[in-house]
Amino acid sequence: MNGIQSSSRRWWILGVLALSMLVIGLDMTVLNLAMPVLAEDLQATTSELQWFANAYNLVLAAALLPAGLLGDRFGSKKILLSALFLFGVASIACALAEDAGFLIAGRAVLGLGAALMMPASLSMLPVLFKEEERPKATRIWVTATALGMPLGPILGGWLLDEYTWGSIFWMNLPIVAISLIAVAILLPRSQGSNKNKADIPGILLSSAGLAALTYGVTRSGDEGWGDALTIAFVAASVLLLIAFVWRQRTAAHPLVPLALFRERRFAWGASLATLVNGAMFGVLFGLPLFFQAVNGVDSQTTGLRILPLIGGLIIGAQLSGKLLARLGDKVIIAIGFLLMAIGLGLGALTDVSTGFVYIACWVALGGVGIGFALPAAMDAALGALPAERNGIGSALTMAMRQVGGTLGVALLGAILNSAYRRELPVDGISAEAAETMRSNVASGIAVARQLNSADLLASVKGAFVSGMDAMLWASGSIAVLGLLLTIAFLTNKKQAKANSETKHQVNL
Repeated sequence: MNGIQSSSRRWWILGVLALSMLVIGLDMTVLNLAMPVLAEDLQATTSELQWFANAYNLVLAAALLPAGLLGDRFGSKKILLSALFLFGVASIACALAEDAGFLIAGRAVLGLGAALMMPASLSMLPVLFKEEERPKATRIWVTATALGMPLGPILGGWLLDEYTWGSIFWMNLPIVAISLIAVAILLPRSQGSNKNKADIPGILLSSAGLAALTYGVTRSGDEGWGDALTIAFVAASVLLLIAFVWRQRTAAHPLVPLALFRERRFAWGASLATLVNGAMFGVLFGLPLFFQAVNGVDSQTTGLRILPLIGGLIIGAQLSGKLLARLGDKVIIAIGFLLMAIGLGLGALTDVSTGFVYIACWVALGGVGIGFALPAAMDAALGALPAERNGIGSALTMAMRQVGGTLGVALLGAILNSAYRRELPVDGISAEAAETMRSNVASGIAVARQLNSADLLASVKGAFVSGMDAMLWASGSIAVLGLLLTIAFLTNKKQAKANSETKHQVNL
Protein backbone atom coordinates (compact mmCIF):
# COMPACT_ATOMS: atom_id res chain seq x y z
CA MET A 1 0.00 0.00 0.00
CA ASN A 2 3.02 2.31 0.35
CA GLY A 3 3.00 2.90 -3.43
CA ILE A 4 -0.12 4.99 -3.09
CA GLN A 5 1.87 7.63 -1.18
CA SER A 6 3.38 8.70 -4.49
CA SER A 7 0.11 8.48 -6.44
CA SER A 8 -2.26 11.40 -7.07
CA ARG A 9 -5.09 9.08 -6.02
CA ARG A 10 -4.27 9.78 -2.38
CA TRP A 11 -5.75 13.30 -2.62
CA TRP A 12 -8.93 12.01 -4.25
CA ILE A 13 -9.22 9.45 -1.47
CA LEU A 14 -8.72 12.19 1.12
CA GLY A 15 -11.53 14.16 -0.53
CA VAL A 16 -13.84 11.17 -0.18
CA LEU A 17 -12.85 10.67 3.46
CA ALA A 18 -13.42 14.36 4.18
CA LEU A 19 -16.85 14.24 2.50
CA SER A 20 -17.83 11.26 4.65
CA MET A 21 -16.74 13.05 7.81
CA LEU A 22 -18.68 16.16 6.78
CA VAL A 23 -21.94 14.22 6.76
CA ILE A 24 -21.21 12.79 10.23
CA GLY A 25 -20.74 16.33 11.57
CA LEU A 26 -23.99 17.42 9.90
CA ASP A 27 -25.91 14.58 11.53
CA MET A 28 -24.69 15.64 14.98
CA THR A 29 -26.48 19.01 14.79
CA VAL A 30 -29.03 19.01 11.96
CA LEU A 31 -31.69 17.19 14.00
CA ASN A 32 -31.92 19.97 16.59
CA LEU A 33 -33.86 22.19 14.20
CA ALA A 34 -36.42 19.48 13.43
CA MET A 35 -37.42 18.81 17.05
CA PRO A 36 -40.63 20.91 17.01
CA VAL A 37 -41.79 19.25 13.77
CA LEU A 38 -40.92 15.77 15.05
CA ALA A 39 -42.82 16.40 18.28
CA GLU A 40 -45.94 17.14 16.24
CA ASP A 41 -45.64 14.61 13.40
CA LEU A 42 -44.50 11.64 15.50
CA GLN A 43 -46.38 12.64 18.67
CA ALA A 44 -43.04 12.40 20.48
CA THR A 45 -42.72 13.08 24.20
CA THR A 46 -39.99 15.29 25.64
CA SER A 47 -38.05 12.18 26.69
CA GLU A 48 -38.29 10.73 23.17
CA LEU A 49 -37.09 14.02 21.69
CA GLN A 50 -34.01 13.82 23.92
CA TRP A 51 -33.37 10.25 22.79
CA PHE A 52 -33.43 11.27 19.12
CA ALA A 53 -30.11 13.01 19.85
CA ASN A 54 -28.83 10.82 22.68
CA ALA A 55 -29.24 7.52 20.81
CA TYR A 56 -26.75 8.74 18.19
CA ASN A 57 -24.26 10.15 20.69
CA LEU A 58 -24.41 7.19 23.07
CA VAL A 59 -23.78 4.54 20.41
CA LEU A 60 -21.08 6.69 18.80
CA ALA A 61 -19.22 7.00 22.11
CA ALA A 62 -19.69 3.35 23.09
CA ALA A 63 -18.62 1.85 19.76
CA LEU A 64 -15.54 3.93 18.92
CA LEU A 65 -12.91 1.74 20.59
CA PRO A 66 -14.28 -1.60 19.29
CA ALA A 67 -14.55 0.02 15.84
CA GLY A 68 -10.86 0.89 15.95
CA LEU A 69 -9.99 -2.71 16.78
CA LEU A 70 -12.08 -3.94 13.84
CA GLY A 71 -10.19 -1.60 11.51
CA ASP A 72 -6.84 -2.97 12.68
CA ARG A 73 -8.04 -6.56 12.45
CA PHE A 74 -9.94 -6.61 9.14
CA GLY A 75 -8.46 -3.64 7.28
CA SER A 76 -9.72 -0.09 6.91
CA LYS A 77 -11.24 -0.55 3.44
CA LYS A 78 -13.62 -3.31 4.53
CA ILE A 79 -14.67 -1.38 7.62
CA LEU A 80 -15.18 1.86 5.67
CA LEU A 81 -17.37 0.14 3.07
CA SER A 82 -19.40 -1.58 5.79
CA ALA A 83 -19.76 1.67 7.73
CA LEU A 84 -20.90 3.66 4.70
CA PHE A 85 -23.46 1.00 3.76
CA LEU A 86 -24.77 0.90 7.33
CA PHE A 87 -24.94 4.70 7.47
CA GLY A 88 -26.92 4.78 4.22
CA VAL A 89 -29.41 2.11 5.34
CA ALA A 90 -29.89 3.85 8.70
CA SER A 91 -30.48 7.19 6.92
CA ILE A 92 -33.26 5.60 4.85
CA ALA A 93 -34.79 4.04 7.99
CA CYS A 94 -34.75 7.43 9.79
CA ALA A 95 -36.29 9.24 6.80
CA LEU A 96 -39.13 6.68 6.61
CA ALA A 97 -39.76 6.44 10.37
CA GLU A 98 -43.44 6.68 11.28
CA ASP A 99 -43.09 6.57 15.05
CA ALA A 100 -40.63 7.79 17.68
CA GLY A 101 -39.30 4.33 18.60
CA PHE A 102 -38.35 3.54 15.01
CA LEU A 103 -36.55 6.88 14.63
CA ILE A 104 -34.62 6.33 17.89
CA ALA A 105 -33.52 2.90 16.63
CA GLY A 106 -32.50 4.38 13.29
CA ARG A 107 -30.47 7.11 15.02
CA ALA A 108 -28.69 4.44 17.08
CA VAL A 109 -27.68 2.58 13.91
CA LEU A 110 -26.52 5.90 12.42
CA GLY A 111 -24.31 6.31 15.49
CA LEU A 112 -22.87 2.84 14.93
CA GLY A 113 -22.10 3.65 11.30
CA ALA A 114 -20.41 6.90 12.34
CA ALA A 115 -18.39 5.08 15.03
CA LEU A 116 -17.10 2.57 12.47
CA MET A 117 -16.34 5.29 9.94
CA MET A 118 -14.42 7.80 12.06
CA PRO A 119 -11.39 5.78 13.23
CA ALA A 120 -11.18 3.85 9.95
CA SER A 121 -11.08 7.16 8.07
CA LEU A 122 -8.58 8.83 10.40
CA SER A 123 -6.29 5.78 10.49
CA MET A 124 -5.88 5.96 6.70
CA LEU A 125 -3.99 9.27 6.83
CA PRO A 126 -0.61 7.88 8.01
CA VAL A 127 -0.94 5.13 5.39
CA LEU A 128 -1.87 7.41 2.48
CA PHE A 129 0.53 10.27 3.16
CA LYS A 130 4.23 10.61 3.85
CA GLU A 131 5.32 12.34 7.03
CA GLU A 132 5.88 15.71 5.35
CA GLU A 133 2.39 15.66 3.73
CA ARG A 134 0.43 14.26 6.66
CA PRO A 135 -0.05 17.59 8.52
CA LYS A 136 -1.76 19.06 5.44
CA ALA A 137 -3.95 15.97 5.06
CA THR A 138 -4.85 16.10 8.75
CA ARG A 139 -5.81 19.78 8.45
CA ILE A 140 -8.18 18.96 5.59
CA TRP A 141 -9.70 16.00 7.46
CA VAL A 142 -10.16 17.94 10.72
CA THR A 143 -11.59 20.97 8.90
CA ALA A 144 -14.18 18.80 7.14
CA THR A 145 -15.14 17.21 10.46
CA ALA A 146 -15.48 20.57 12.20
CA LEU A 147 -17.39 22.20 9.32
CA GLY A 148 -20.24 19.71 9.52
CA MET A 149 -21.48 20.81 12.95
CA PRO A 150 -22.14 24.52 12.25
CA LEU A 151 -23.30 23.72 8.70
CA GLY A 152 -26.03 21.46 10.13
CA PRO A 153 -28.32 24.32 11.23
CA ILE A 154 -27.75 26.21 7.96
CA LEU A 155 -28.55 23.33 5.62
CA GLY A 156 -31.17 21.86 7.96
CA GLY A 157 -32.99 25.18 8.22
CA TRP A 158 -33.26 25.44 4.44
CA LEU A 159 -34.39 21.81 4.01
CA LEU A 160 -37.05 22.14 6.71
CA ASP A 161 -38.35 25.32 5.08
CA GLU A 162 -38.60 23.68 1.65
CA TYR A 163 -39.30 20.00 2.35
CA THR A 164 -40.48 17.55 5.03
CA TRP A 165 -38.31 16.62 8.03
CA GLY A 166 -37.26 13.37 6.32
CA SER A 167 -35.16 15.46 3.91
CA ILE A 168 -32.49 15.95 6.59
CA PHE A 169 -31.80 12.20 6.34
CA TRP A 170 -32.33 11.79 2.59
CA MET A 171 -29.52 14.31 2.02
CA ASN A 172 -27.06 11.71 3.37
CA LEU A 173 -27.70 9.26 0.53
CA PRO A 174 -25.96 11.03 -2.40
CA ILE A 175 -22.86 11.55 -0.24
CA VAL A 176 -22.91 7.93 0.95
CA ALA A 177 -23.37 6.64 -2.62
CA ILE A 178 -20.46 8.73 -3.97
CA SER A 179 -18.26 7.68 -1.04
CA LEU A 180 -19.08 3.98 -1.45
CA ILE A 181 -18.17 4.00 -5.15
CA ALA A 182 -15.03 6.07 -4.61
CA VAL A 183 -13.76 3.95 -1.68
CA ALA A 184 -14.42 0.72 -3.61
CA ILE A 185 -12.54 1.97 -6.70
CA LEU A 186 -9.80 4.22 -5.32
CA LEU A 187 -8.80 2.73 -1.99
CA PRO A 188 -6.41 -0.22 -2.20
CA ARG A 189 -7.20 -3.25 -0.13
CA SER A 190 -5.56 -3.07 3.30
CA GLN A 191 -4.55 -6.17 5.18
CA GLY A 192 -5.70 -6.59 8.74
CA SER A 193 -3.59 -8.03 11.49
CA ASN A 194 -4.46 -11.37 13.03
CA LYS A 195 -2.33 -10.36 16.02
CA ASN A 196 -5.14 -8.07 17.17
CA LYS A 197 -7.33 -10.54 19.08
CA ALA A 198 -10.73 -9.46 20.32
CA ASP A 199 -10.64 -8.37 23.96
CA ILE A 200 -14.32 -9.05 24.71
CA PRO A 201 -14.24 -7.97 28.40
CA GLY A 202 -12.35 -4.81 27.37
CA ILE A 203 -14.91 -4.07 24.65
CA LEU A 204 -17.83 -4.52 27.06
CA LEU A 205 -16.22 -2.44 29.83
CA SER A 206 -15.16 0.42 27.55
CA SER A 207 -18.48 0.53 25.70
CA ALA A 208 -20.54 0.47 28.89
CA GLY A 209 -18.26 3.00 30.61
CA LEU A 210 -18.28 5.51 27.74
CA ALA A 211 -22.05 5.11 27.22
CA ALA A 212 -22.77 5.61 30.93
CA LEU A 213 -20.50 8.67 31.08
CA THR A 214 -22.07 10.21 27.97
CA TYR A 215 -25.61 9.61 29.24
CA GLY A 216 -24.88 10.81 32.78
CA VAL A 217 -23.15 13.99 31.66
CA THR A 218 -25.82 14.70 29.03
CA ARG A 219 -28.56 14.18 31.62
CA SER A 220 -26.83 16.61 34.00
CA GLY A 221 -27.44 19.37 31.46
CA ASP A 222 -31.20 18.92 31.92
CA GLU A 223 -31.55 17.65 35.48
CA GLY A 224 -28.52 19.17 37.20
CA TRP A 225 -25.61 17.50 38.99
CA GLY A 226 -27.72 16.86 42.09
CA ASP A 227 -30.00 14.44 40.22
CA ALA A 228 -29.72 10.92 41.69
CA LEU A 229 -29.77 9.13 38.33
CA THR A 230 -27.12 11.49 36.94
CA ILE A 231 -24.85 10.73 39.90
CA ALA A 232 -25.52 7.00 39.55
CA PHE A 233 -24.57 6.93 35.86
CA VAL A 234 -21.45 9.05 36.30
CA ALA A 235 -20.34 6.94 39.29
CA ALA A 236 -21.00 3.73 37.34
CA SER A 237 -19.00 5.08 34.40
CA VAL A 238 -16.03 5.85 36.67
CA LEU A 239 -16.07 2.32 38.11
CA LEU A 240 -16.45 0.73 34.66
CA LEU A 241 -13.60 2.77 33.18
CA ILE A 242 -11.33 1.96 36.16
CA ALA A 243 -12.15 -1.71 35.60
CA PHE A 244 -11.38 -1.21 31.90
CA VAL A 245 -7.93 0.24 32.66
CA TRP A 246 -7.22 -2.66 35.05
CA ARG A 247 -8.29 -5.10 32.34
CA GLN A 248 -5.94 -3.45 29.83
CA ARG A 249 -3.04 -3.81 32.26
CA THR A 250 -3.62 -7.55 32.70
CA ALA A 251 -5.06 -8.78 29.38
CA ALA A 252 -2.86 -10.81 27.01
CA HIS A 253 -4.37 -8.96 24.01
CA PRO A 254 -5.70 -5.65 25.36
CA LEU A 255 -8.16 -3.55 23.36
CA VAL A 256 -6.05 -0.44 24.07
CA PRO A 257 -2.33 -1.05 24.58
CA LEU A 258 -1.52 1.30 27.45
CA ALA A 259 2.01 1.50 26.06
CA LEU A 260 0.57 4.01 23.56
CA PHE A 261 0.42 6.52 26.40
CA ARG A 262 4.16 6.12 27.06
CA GLU A 263 4.68 7.94 23.78
CA ARG A 264 4.42 11.55 24.93
CA ARG A 265 3.41 12.97 21.57
CA PHE A 266 0.48 10.58 21.29
CA ALA A 267 -0.65 11.10 24.88
CA TRP A 268 -0.38 14.87 24.82
CA GLY A 269 -1.53 15.30 21.22
CA ALA A 270 -4.74 13.39 21.95
CA SER A 271 -5.23 15.19 25.28
CA LEU A 272 -4.74 18.64 23.76
CA ALA A 273 -7.18 17.84 20.95
CA THR A 274 -9.69 16.89 23.65
CA LEU A 275 -9.22 20.27 25.37
CA VAL A 276 -9.81 22.06 22.05
CA ASN A 277 -13.10 20.17 21.70
CA GLY A 278 -14.15 21.03 25.25
CA ALA A 279 -13.50 24.75 24.77
CA MET A 280 -15.00 24.84 21.26
CA PHE A 281 -18.30 23.31 22.36
CA GLY A 282 -18.80 26.19 24.76
CA VAL A 283 -19.08 28.48 21.74
CA LEU A 284 -21.28 26.08 19.78
CA PHE A 285 -23.56 25.63 22.81
CA GLY A 286 -23.89 29.22 23.97
CA LEU A 287 -23.94 31.30 20.78
CA PRO A 288 -27.04 29.72 19.14
CA LEU A 289 -28.99 30.38 22.35
CA PHE A 290 -27.74 33.98 22.40
CA PHE A 291 -28.72 34.64 18.80
CA GLN A 292 -32.17 33.04 19.15
CA ALA A 293 -33.13 34.13 22.67
CA VAL A 294 -31.46 37.54 22.97
CA ASN A 295 -31.36 38.68 19.32
CA GLY A 296 -34.59 36.90 18.36
CA VAL A 297 -33.41 35.45 15.04
CA ASP A 298 -34.56 32.15 13.51
CA SER A 299 -32.61 28.88 13.31
CA GLN A 300 -31.30 29.37 9.78
CA THR A 301 -30.07 32.90 10.53
CA THR A 302 -28.42 31.53 13.67
CA GLY A 303 -26.55 29.03 11.53
CA LEU A 304 -25.42 31.78 9.18
CA ARG A 305 -24.18 33.87 12.11
CA ILE A 306 -21.82 31.03 13.10
CA LEU A 307 -20.10 31.25 9.70
CA PRO A 308 -17.26 33.44 11.12
CA LEU A 309 -16.21 30.39 13.16
CA ILE A 310 -15.95 28.36 9.96
CA GLY A 311 -14.10 31.15 8.17
CA GLY A 312 -11.67 31.55 11.04
CA LEU A 313 -11.10 27.80 11.23
CA ILE A 314 -10.28 27.58 7.51
CA ILE A 315 -7.94 30.59 7.69
CA GLY A 316 -6.25 29.18 10.79
CA ALA A 317 -5.75 25.77 9.20
CA GLN A 318 -4.24 27.29 6.04
CA LEU A 319 -2.00 29.77 7.86
CA SER A 320 -0.75 27.21 10.38
CA GLY A 321 0.13 24.87 7.53
CA LYS A 322 2.41 27.51 6.00
CA LEU A 323 4.10 28.21 9.34
CA LEU A 324 4.42 24.61 10.53
CA ALA A 325 7.76 23.76 8.95
CA ARG A 326 9.34 26.97 10.26
CA LEU A 327 7.90 27.00 13.82
CA GLY A 328 7.19 23.35 14.63
CA ASP A 329 3.91 21.91 15.86
CA LYS A 330 4.48 22.73 19.54
CA VAL A 331 4.59 26.47 18.77
CA ILE A 332 1.64 26.17 16.36
CA ILE A 333 -0.53 24.45 18.99
CA ALA A 334 0.52 26.99 21.63
CA ILE A 335 -0.41 29.88 19.30
CA GLY A 336 -3.76 28.18 18.66
CA PHE A 337 -4.61 27.96 22.35
CA LEU A 338 -3.46 31.55 22.89
CA LEU A 339 -5.74 32.83 20.09
CA MET A 340 -8.63 30.75 21.46
CA ALA A 341 -8.08 32.18 24.95
CA ILE A 342 -8.02 35.78 23.63
CA GLY A 343 -11.10 35.22 21.47
CA LEU A 344 -13.09 33.59 24.27
CA GLY A 345 -11.96 36.28 26.72
CA LEU A 346 -13.24 38.97 24.35
CA GLY A 347 -16.45 36.98 24.00
CA ALA A 348 -16.90 37.01 27.76
CA LEU A 349 -17.24 40.82 27.55
CA THR A 350 -20.43 40.49 25.48
CA ASP A 351 -23.56 42.21 26.80
CA VAL A 352 -27.20 42.38 25.66
CA SER A 353 -26.55 45.35 23.35
CA THR A 354 -23.39 43.97 21.72
CA GLY A 355 -23.59 44.13 17.93
CA PHE A 356 -22.91 41.25 15.54
CA VAL A 357 -19.69 42.80 14.17
CA TYR A 358 -17.97 42.51 17.57
CA ILE A 359 -19.28 38.97 18.04
CA ALA A 360 -18.15 37.97 14.54
CA CYS A 361 -14.63 39.25 15.29
CA TRP A 362 -14.09 37.27 18.50
CA VAL A 363 -15.78 34.16 17.08
CA ALA A 364 -13.53 34.33 14.01
CA LEU A 365 -10.45 34.77 16.23
CA GLY A 366 -11.45 31.70 18.22
CA GLY A 367 -11.95 29.84 14.93
CA VAL A 368 -8.43 30.77 13.81
CA GLY A 369 -7.14 29.39 17.12
CA ILE A 370 -8.99 26.12 16.57
CA GLY A 371 -7.56 25.94 13.05
CA PHE A 372 -4.05 26.27 14.52
CA ALA A 373 -4.41 23.93 17.51
CA LEU A 374 -6.71 21.06 16.52
CA PRO A 375 -5.13 19.74 13.29
CA ALA A 376 -1.60 20.03 14.70
CA ALA A 377 -2.57 18.25 17.94
CA MET A 378 -4.31 15.47 16.00
CA ASP A 379 -1.30 15.05 13.73
CA ALA A 380 1.05 14.90 16.72
CA ALA A 381 -0.99 12.00 18.10
CA LEU A 382 -1.35 10.25 14.72
CA GLY A 383 2.33 10.49 13.87
CA ALA A 384 3.31 8.62 17.03
CA LEU A 385 1.19 5.54 16.22
CA PRO A 386 2.78 2.31 14.97
CA ALA A 387 1.24 1.17 11.66
CA GLU A 388 -0.47 -1.89 13.16
CA ARG A 389 -2.20 0.28 15.79
CA ASN A 390 -3.48 3.08 13.53
CA GLY A 391 -7.08 1.99 13.94
CA ILE A 392 -7.27 1.63 17.71
CA GLY A 393 -5.06 4.68 18.27
CA SER A 394 -7.28 6.79 16.00
CA ALA A 395 -10.37 5.44 17.75
CA LEU A 396 -8.89 6.27 21.15
CA THR A 397 -8.16 9.84 19.99
CA MET A 398 -11.71 10.21 18.65
CA ALA A 399 -13.22 8.71 21.83
CA MET A 400 -11.28 11.19 23.98
CA ARG A 401 -12.48 14.06 21.77
CA GLN A 402 -16.08 12.81 21.91
CA VAL A 403 -16.00 12.60 25.70
CA GLY A 404 -14.27 16.00 25.85
CA GLY A 405 -17.03 17.57 23.78
CA THR A 406 -19.77 15.92 25.84
CA LEU A 407 -18.18 16.95 29.13
CA GLY A 408 -17.58 20.44 27.74
CA VAL A 409 -21.25 20.92 26.87
CA ALA A 410 -22.44 19.59 30.24
CA LEU A 411 -19.94 21.42 32.46
CA LEU A 412 -20.06 24.70 30.56
CA GLY A 413 -23.84 24.43 30.27
CA ALA A 414 -24.06 23.95 34.03
CA ILE A 415 -21.99 27.13 34.56
CA LEU A 416 -24.30 29.05 32.20
CA ASN A 417 -27.48 27.73 33.86
CA SER A 418 -26.18 28.40 37.37
CA ALA A 419 -25.31 32.03 36.59
CA TYR A 420 -28.57 32.53 34.67
CA ARG A 421 -30.68 31.29 37.59
CA ARG A 422 -28.66 33.31 40.09
CA GLU A 423 -29.13 36.57 38.14
CA LEU A 424 -32.78 35.95 37.26
CA PRO A 425 -35.17 38.31 39.11
CA VAL A 426 -38.26 36.40 40.30
CA ASP A 427 -39.57 38.70 43.04
CA GLY A 428 -43.27 39.39 42.68
CA ILE A 429 -43.76 36.46 40.27
CA SER A 430 -45.78 33.33 41.07
CA ALA A 431 -43.82 30.24 42.13
CA GLU A 432 -44.99 28.34 39.04
CA ALA A 433 -43.95 31.13 36.66
CA ALA A 434 -40.61 31.53 38.46
CA GLU A 435 -39.86 27.81 38.14
CA THR A 436 -40.73 27.92 34.43
CA MET A 437 -38.40 30.87 33.93
CA ARG A 438 -35.55 29.11 35.72
CA SER A 439 -35.74 26.07 33.42
CA ASN A 440 -34.17 27.86 30.42
CA VAL A 441 -33.90 31.25 28.77
CA ALA A 442 -36.53 30.48 26.09
CA SER A 443 -39.09 29.73 28.82
CA GLY A 444 -38.02 32.86 30.72
CA ILE A 445 -38.61 35.01 27.65
CA ALA A 446 -41.98 33.33 27.00
CA VAL A 447 -43.14 34.08 30.58
CA ALA A 448 -41.95 37.70 30.35
CA ARG A 449 -43.92 38.16 27.14
CA GLN A 450 -47.01 36.52 28.61
CA LEU A 451 -46.82 38.96 31.51
CA ASN A 452 -46.25 41.77 28.98
CA SER A 453 -43.34 43.06 31.05
CA ALA A 454 -40.58 44.82 29.11
CA ASP A 455 -38.47 45.17 32.28
CA LEU A 456 -38.73 41.45 33.05
CA LEU A 457 -37.86 40.59 29.43
CA ALA A 458 -34.74 42.76 29.61
CA SER A 459 -33.79 41.16 32.93
CA VAL A 460 -34.16 37.64 31.52
CA LYS A 461 -31.93 38.51 28.57
CA GLY A 462 -29.41 40.15 30.89
CA ALA A 463 -29.37 37.09 33.17
CA PHE A 464 -28.71 34.80 30.21
CA VAL A 465 -25.87 36.99 28.89
CA SER A 466 -24.30 36.95 32.39
CA GLY A 467 -24.45 33.16 32.28
CA MET A 468 -22.98 33.03 28.79
CA ASP A 469 -20.14 35.34 29.82
CA ALA A 470 -19.35 33.10 32.80
CA MET A 471 -19.35 30.10 30.47
CA LEU A 472 -17.00 31.83 28.02
CA TRP A 473 -14.60 32.74 30.85
CA ALA A 474 -14.56 29.03 31.72
CA SER A 475 -14.00 28.10 28.05
CA GLY A 476 -11.13 30.60 27.92
CA SER A 477 -9.66 29.01 31.05
CA ILE A 478 -9.68 25.63 29.28
CA ALA A 479 -7.74 27.24 26.42
CA VAL A 480 -5.23 28.73 28.90
CA LEU A 481 -4.83 25.27 30.47
CA GLY A 482 -4.17 23.84 26.99
CA LEU A 483 -1.54 26.54 26.38
CA LEU A 484 0.28 25.78 29.64
CA LEU A 485 0.18 22.00 29.07
CA THR A 486 1.50 22.44 25.53
CA ILE A 487 4.44 24.51 26.73
CA ALA A 488 5.21 22.21 29.65
CA PHE A 489 4.75 18.71 28.21
CA LEU A 490 4.48 18.48 24.41
CA THR A 491 7.76 17.60 22.72
CA ASN A 492 8.56 18.88 19.23
CA LYS A 493 8.66 16.34 16.42
CA LYS A 494 12.43 16.76 15.94
CA GLN A 495 13.06 16.43 19.67
CA ALA A 496 10.88 13.32 19.85
CA LYS A 497 12.80 11.77 16.95
CA ALA A 498 16.14 12.53 18.59
CA ASN A 499 14.95 10.99 21.87
CA SER A 500 13.70 7.90 20.03
CA GLU A 501 17.01 7.46 18.17
CA THR A 502 18.98 7.91 21.41
CA LYS A 503 16.84 5.30 23.15
CA HIS A 504 17.30 2.93 20.19
CA GLN A 505 21.10 3.34 20.32
CA VAL A 506 21.10 2.69 24.07
CA ASN A 507 19.09 -0.48 23.55
CA LEU A 508 21.59 -1.65 20.93
